[in-house]
Amino acid sequence: MFVGVDGCKNGWIIVELTDDDNWKVDIFPDIASLWNECKRASLILIDIPIGLRDSGCDERHCDKKAREMLGPKRASSVFPAPCREALAASSYEQACQINTRMTGRKLSLQTWSILPKIREVNNLLINDALSRSHIRETHPEVCFWALAGSHPMLHSKKKEEGRSERLELLKTIYPQTEEVIKYASKNWLRRDLALDDVLDALVASITAKKGFDKLLSIPEVPEIDSYGLPMEIVYFYDTSKVSVS
Repeated sequence: MFVGVDGCKNGWIIVELTDDDNWKVDIFPDIASLWNECKRASLILIDIPIGLRDSGCDERHCDKKAREMLGPKRASSVFPAPCREALAASSYEQACQINTRMTGRKLSLQTWSILPKIREVNNLLINDALSRSHIRETHPEVCFWALAGSHPMLHSKKKEEGRSERLELLKTIYPQTEEVIKYASKNWLRRDLALDDVLDALVASITAKKGFDKLLSIPEVPEIDSYGLPMEIVYFYDTSKVSVS
């Protein structure tokens, strides 16, 4: 099975695709329970920074390159990753102080908002060797860009035009897209699970299934952090639009 993961209000949403054309949508309160349920997966792609710098003014190369690929309209969707020491911060002010001291840059509010999830995933990967062989970092906008043949999405995923744009693209690639979306909409309130979170998890799972042994990495040769974790964003480049079924 192949799993795409995105952060959501109540934890983590997964979309799981199997080789026999079954699918599953679920939400887990934390990454430990998600991993316990999904460790049989051939591949898990997650939208969260994994490999982190300890210090230095240079950003992760994968983030800089991904922004270049996405262009000016979608570049801002790639948040700057924190330095590793900032994961221990208990307040935004403290996180900014640490990140400034170690990298010369404050921490963005967007990065601060996902810092607990970055910490969760890093703690799992550092302490569980098996998880490191199954979980890789991706970014939904890079996945959409690749599946659209090197074309970034025109509209923000927070707008109706942007959600429709992404939905229509996925429908051309994965025939059960609407079933997945309808199931999620029926089983979770919109205030608890945003449609764009479902789309992000779905594009990650489609990328995992289509690209399992053909994934490309940004950069081609990833940097490795002090814990042996790769600083990379993986994607599957597809221009054929062949169904995953």
